[in-house]
Amino acid sequence: MRLSITILVLAAMLAVARCATVAVTGRQQMNLISNDELFPMAAQQYAEIIQKGPLSKDAEQTALIRKVGVGIQKAVERYMANAGKSSELSGFNWEFNLIDDPKTVNAWCMPGGKVAFYTAILPVCKDETGIAIVMGHEVAHAIANHGRERMSQQMAAQMGINVLSVALGQNPTQSDQLLMQAVGAGTEIGMLKFSRSHESEADHMGLIFMAMAGYDPNQAPLFWERMATLSGGQQPPEFLSTHPSHETRISDLKGWIPEAIQYYKK
Repeated sequence: MRLSITILVLAAMLAVARCATVAVTGRQQMNLISNDELFPMAAQQYAEIIQKGPLSKDAEQTALIRKVGVGIQKAVERYMANAGKSSELSGFNWEFNLIDDPKTVNAWCMPGGKVAFYTAILPVCKDETGIAIVMGHEVAHAIANHGRERMSQQMAAQMGINVLSVALGQNPTQSDQLLMQAVGAGTEIGMLKFSRSHESEADHMGLIFMAMAGYDPNQAPLFWERMATLSGGQQPPEFLSTHPSHETRISDLKGWIPEAIQYYKK
């Protein structure tokens, strides 16, 4: 009886959850937090990271990051305008910075359009087009509101755990078993699956954005081949990874190139 009530409560939570649609792919996503709430938090965190830095003193590399960033930004704005979705960029306050870190092969974009590249990823990027591949991918995460979606998923999972703990409090053994299933096999692996979905979605969207910005989408698989070489094959099994395998990613990108090439103008 208590379990039935729990299921009904969880179903009601999902029923009232706001939904959003991802640009380019049209996928529906959960939305339990507004960008008006999320963007200030992201901006504050970004400011703290940039303040600690250290920011690169290489003026040429920094200028290149900002040039590519602005190019991708304008492509995104053009795409969203053509799709009648410019309102979804409300609150975006774009910023592009290069952090001097010779070990961290990474880049990311905060919700709201604040981007950071690390100098260690530049040799893998190789050139301006390589930077555009990474920039398009990271910006796509923000345009698709993946950060907001992950937070919504975590909020829903946490609310579910709280409901279960109340509903099953009189039977600790059963409660523990259900929690292990919900959090271990249900929630955590489910989250990993969504994370891989986010990565693939960002690859797809990023390919469109870089093509619109004037960069050849045919170069994207080559970048990930370089990443695969850098990792030396040391990658966790795909079903326990938050990223698609290099082979899957490269194959998917090649499949999306005919679509992206329609947006490409040299």
